Amino acid sequence: MLIATLGPAGSNHELVANRYLNRHAPQGNILLYTAFEDAFKALLEHKVDRVLQCTAHPEHGHYVGRYMHRVFPVDAFIAGSKPLAILARVDVKTPKTLALQPATRFYTDLSGYSEIIEEPSIVNVSEGLLNGEYDAGICAQEVQAQHPQQLRTVKELGPALDTWVMFGRTPLSNTNSRVY
Repeated sequence: MLIATLGPAGSNHELVANRYLNRHAPQGNILLYTAFEDAFKALLEHKVDRVLQCTAHPEHGHYVGRYMHRVFPVDAFIAGSKPLAILARVDVKTPKTLALQPATRFYTDLSGYSEIIEEPSIVNVSEGLLNGEYDAGICAQEVQAQHPQQLRTVKELGPALDTWVMFGRTPLSNTNSRVY
């Protein structure tokens, strides 16, 4: 099984796709895309077998509608993300700018930040934070442990529990025990 999902490497989409493969198809592989449009096109072109998408992704409803009658949900499940946190650069005493992936916007009170910057993934947030592009960001807690000289933890948020959908080219039959 070849699963297409959103990258970059290190994203929660890759994490959950790996967990799925470990359980359902240990010999399978993951192909990471920078945009879901390309992943869904690859599915329709038979270049991949499945597309995995988190329902919290801001474009989820768009793709459900856009590919109706051509791409079908074939599995759904709940999975936790990497533990998240607000991390700040150690050289910034009072962070004013904060970057986030839009789905994480309401995970905590952000009223103390004067500017919110949207990034496509938590991986992009951590990269920008390490490059000094903003003062703080919501990203994987593990990034602070990997860069303790550059980053500090402002607030631990824990893992997000999200609903994930696996899409395929063939709909489940009404006799399938998973169709209600």
